[in-house]
Parts: sequence; C-alpha cells; structure tokens
Amino acid sequence: MSKLTDVPKRILIGRALRSDRLGETLLPKRIALPVFASDPLSSVAYAPGEVLLVLSIAGVSAYHFSPWIAFAVVVLMFTVVASYRQNVHAYPSGGGDYEVANTNLGPRAGLTVASALLVDYVLTVAVSIASGIENLGSAIPFVIEHKVLCAVGVIVLLTLMNLRGVKESGKLFAIPTYVFVAGVFIMIAWGSFRGFVLDDTMKAPTADYHIEAEHQGLAGFALVFLLLRAFSSGCAALTGVEAISNGVPAFRKPKSKNAATTLAAMGLLAVTMFCGIIGLAMATKVRMAENPAVDLIHNGVAVGTDYVQNPVISQVAEAVFGKGSFLFIVLAAATALVLFLAANTAYNGFPLLGSILAQDRYLPRQLHTRGDRLTFSNGIVLLALAAAMLVWVYGADSTKLIQLYIVGVFVSFTLSQTGMVRHWNRHLRTEKDPTKRRHMIRSRAINTFGAFFTGLVLVVVLVTKFTHGAWVALLGMVIFYATMSAIRKHYDRVAEELVAPEGPSDDSVRPSRVRSIVLISKIHRPTLRALAYAKLMRSDSLEALSVNVDPAETKALRDEWERRGIDVPLKVLDSPYREITRPVIEYVKGLRRDSPRDVVSVIIPEYVVGHWYEHLLHNQSALRLKGRLLFTPGVMVTSVPYQLQSSEVARKRARKRQEWSAPGAVRRGPAHDRPKEPSGSTGSSGSSGSSGSAKG
Repeated sequence: MSKLTDVPKRILIGRALRSDRLGETLLPKRIALPVFASDPLSSVAYAPGEVLLVLSIAGVSAYHFSPWIAFAVVVLMFTVVASYRQNVHAYPSGGGDYEVANTNLGPRAGLTVASALLVDYVLTVAVSIASGIENLGSAIPFVIEHKVLCAVGVIVLLTLMNLRGVKESGKLFAIPTYVFVAGVFIMIAWGSFRGFVLDDTMKAPTADYHIEAEHQGLAGFALVFLLLRAFSSGCAALTGVEAISNGVPAFRKPKSKNAATTLAAMGLLAVTMFCGIIGLAMATKVRMAENPAVDLIHNGVAVGTDYVQNPVISQVAEAVFGKGSFLFIVLAAATALVLFLAANTAYNGFPLLGSILAQDRYLPRQLHTRGDRLTFSNGIVLLALAAAMLVWVYGADSTKLIQLYIVGVFVSFTLSQTGMVRHWNRHLRTEKDPTKRRHMIRSRAINTFGAFFTGLVLVVVLVTKFTHGAWVALLGMVIFYATMSAIRKHYDRVAEELVAPEGPSDDSVRPSRVRSIVLISKIHRPTLRALAYAKLMRSDSLEALSVNVDPAETKALRDEWERRGIDVPLKVLDSPYREITRPVIEYVKGLRRDSPRDVVSVIIPEYVVGHWYEHLLHNQSALRLKGRLLFTPGVMVTSVPYQLQSSEVARKRARKRQEWSAPGAVRRGPAHDRPKEPSGSTGSSGSSGSSGSAKG
C-alpha cells in the first residue's frame, strides 16, 4: 500500500526535499513579485468594472465620477503600501498583520486580525477562480455550462502546483503574470499614443449602448452613498497587499529589504494599470450595467438575457487593439490565466499564517509541519477544501462572491496600522538617537494616516456592502475566532495538566505493586511468547486471563493448560452475552478499586500479517481492548507481536524498496548511507504489516 500511494504522490508533487535544502526554496524578487503580488496585480482586470457597475445605477452621467474614485483608490493604495513597508522592516519574521496586532494590541486583536486574514485568503481563491472561469467561459461555452466543476478542477490543479513548492510554482506563475502586466502596459501606451498623437477615435463595443438608470437624478446623501459604494468596490484592487508582509521569510536575504522593494514595485504597477484602464474605459466609452439584460439598451431595445457582458479590460483591449488581433488574443488569454493564478497569493499567505498560528497554539499543530517539498502542505490542502466548498455553495458566481470580499482585509489593515502606531510610540519612549527618532516619527506619521484612512474605508465597506453579502464574511470571521480560541484553550488545558511537578507526585512515586495480566484465548506461539515476556517483567503477581465465550473451547483450554503444566494461574471470566471487551474491562477496574496504589499491566499477544486484506480476516478484539483500556487510570497496555510468514515477506519487499533509490527515498538519503537493518530482527519487523488480534 505504501508503494501504491507513494509513486502517484511523487509523480504529482515531486521528490521529497531534505530539511537542509530550505534555503534553495527562497525566492528572488523577480519570482516573489508574481508569487505574492498576483492578486493585487490581477485585480485590475475586474476592479475598474466593479466601479462602473455601481455607478451605472445612476446612469452614464455618473461615469464622470470614476476618475475621482480612481484617484481615491490610488491614494489609498500608496498609503497602504507605504505603511506595509514599515511593517516588513519592523516585523520580518512573517507574522505580518497578526504579529503586529498581537504584539502591540494584545491577543484578542491579534486573533481578530488572523480571523479576518484567513477568511480573506479563502475568498481570494474563490473570487479569483470564479472570475477567471467566467472570463474563460465567454470563449469556451463548456466552461460556463459546468463552471462549478471547472472551478473546483482549477483549485485542485493550483493545489498540486503549490504542493510542489513555492519556488517551483513561482516559476510557473511568473510567465503569465509578466505577460499580463506587459500586455496591459502595451495597451495603455498604444491607446494613449492613438488618442493623443494620432487623434484616432477608439470605440468600445458598447460605446453606442445606452444605460437605463435604475435611479434617475440622484443627489445629496443618495449620491454620496452611491459614490462610497463604488469606491468600496474599487478597493478590491488592494486585496493581497498584506501577503508580502506575511511572506517575508520566503524571500532571499536581505529579506526585509527585498520584501519592501517588491511591495513598492507591486504598488506602482497596480496603480498604473488601474488608472490606465479606467482612463481608457472613459475614452472608449465603455458601458457596464449591474443588470445588463434589462438596463443596457441598444437601438432602443434591451439587449436581453442572451447578451454576454464582457469585462472592462476586454472591451478596452478590443477598442485599442481591434477584435481578434494578436495582441487582443494574447491579453485576453493572459487575463484569464492570471485571474486563476491570482489565487496563488492566498496559497502562499494562508499556509504561512496558519503555521504561525499553529506555533502559537491557535490552530492544530499539524499546520506548522512542512511537507515533502518543504511547504506547509497541510495548510495548502485546508485552504483548497475551504475555497472549493465556498465555490460550490455560491455556484462559482463572482458577482455574489465579490460582495463578501475586502471586509476582512480592511479589518487587518486598520488593526495592523494601529498596532504599528503603538510600536513606534513604545520605541520613541526609549530611543535617544536623534536620527533614529526622526525616522521613527516619520514612520509613525505614515502608519497613523494609514490607520485613519483604512479605518474610514472599513466603515464605508461595512455600511455599503453589509446587506449585499458582507455579513457572511463577518460570520466567517466570528467562526474562525471562536474555533481558534477553543483550540488555544484546549492546548493550554492539556499543557497545564502535563506540566511536570517540582516535588514528588503520584506520577513519580513508585507503585506499591505491579500486577500483570496476560490475555489469552488459546495456547499457540503468540501466547507462549507473551507469557515468556510477562515472566521476564518480574511483576509482583502474574496471571493469565481468558473469557468464557464458548464452553467447549474454554474446557479445551483448561485441559491443555494443565497438560502442559504452565506455571501461571489461569483465570476464566464468564460472559453470558458472549462479550470479550466488557468482562476484561470490569475485571481490571475491579483490581484498581481493590488496590488503588497498584498498577495493572495488561499484556496482549498479537500476530502481525503482511497484507491489508489479511487484516480484514481477523477480529479486532485486541484493538478494541486497547482503545478501552486507554481510558482506565493506572493501567498499562503492552502488545507482544508475533510475525507471521506473510509479514516477513512484506518486510523483505519493503527492504528492497528502501535499497532501491526510488522517488521518496530521498527523504532519508541514499540507501548505502543508511544503517542496515539487523538480519532476523523481529522488533523492527513488527511495524511492517497490519496487526491482528491473537484472539482471532
């Protein structure tokens, strides 16, 4: 079974890597940019469209507010990037927002930030893949007809790519990300050249369409609310910015400097592309509507339900490059692909954050363990399962999913920047160097403005998006918070119970007596071995224990016991209902009640088989007994294995596989470097096969 599962695993995720090769998996800046920044870079494919969709409620006349909304998003982006550059220098360990909030604002704030980020990472995968599926579905009908299945398939594919390792997956993701960025910049440059130099008239495919406004002549508070809602939708361009601060340990040295440089490059690229697409959308007269079937009018008639509303970036590319042109096709393909790959930001952020939370005992410790490829594979799989469930529940509909988006990220933005203000205040109280103080005061000013601005945006997002689905994200945060708090309480309670006392205690005081019991059903080799082992233990008392299920078999056992003259007393328990486990448990508990300071050692003979199907042919009374006895205080359980011939054959096969340098043997080094197993060793071969009860 090990070989059957190991070979496909090696084919899918590659050869296992030694722990001392962790340094080889660290990322240079050119690979780190597409790995950690693919989400904010790709958001320019849908963030401009979200702004225009909201403004369309008031008709085309409201589109002239889009440059001002874009300006507000740009200011917010630069503020957040500048703030996080302070974070990566002050906290390079990879805790990011969680570590900042936990250190400076307390565990509750840290746990709130962690809950918000975990929800946001799951939503990043779901939204990015759903959006990519919809973009691809406009060209391939099969995809849109089976979009949930296709979306889950893409999640599985991305999961496998990330399980192969950050550096290896980063190389795969770098090409489409850079092609997308280059394509957008070429489109902006060529569109600007055609418009300003050649004075060409570029028209989007929807330029001649008319939008039927849902609310005519909005003014006052209603207009302000609409603009705030459009701004909150445009803030989707900022999702994923925090991933770099969480992923500092994955960078090459100097880690903080490289992370800060990558952060600045990401902000500059995202802002330029976002503004360029908004500008070209206005110049080419792109028309978008929340309900295009009814609200988009062409030649005086609504376009109807058969109409497919293409994204803003697609319409702008068609106007600039021409429909069906080479550059148009390249950009369309790169856009669809980079939307899938945008989920990679979460695939790197979620496992790293999960590892830190596991180290702090807020999540299961398994999330802190690196897998074969030195990735936090358990976190990757957990993220994939959560995102797949979300995609299935919402039918891979990006319009529904995006309403849940960006709430969590702005919660983390605000608390993180507030924590950084406290961080600088604490250091300023002790710092005497004037140069360092000036630097800290400047950093504090940046973080103060960032905390105020992102807090304001958080209020806007909550007010404008709450009834549109943001409440689901908040509910998810509450669930994560409660779950992690419960896990931490469990670990704390266990640690408190396990702590070794300084003085004498019941655990360190020697028991009054050790009473050994050997469980038997018949006399055979495993029974004789168990009895010999029990005698070697030199217990204060030793007896053999059997359960009378079949009177004829019990009489035969007594007769053979006397015939062989075995010098161990045999006790038989009656079982009128033919149970084995309960009489033994009750007998052992009775011994403990009679002598609480005694220790009862239960010795169970077992035989070991070599094939999984042989395991199914024997009853599992030994396993059931061991499981029940674990909950009985003062009882020690010992298994005495007896290897059958099939287990010896299995052991030899396993040894041959170890000596052959198959994929997966890398974990323990080449075969000739490993210590040889002693021939005829029975103790090590006991783990080769499945164990069956000697009572079978």
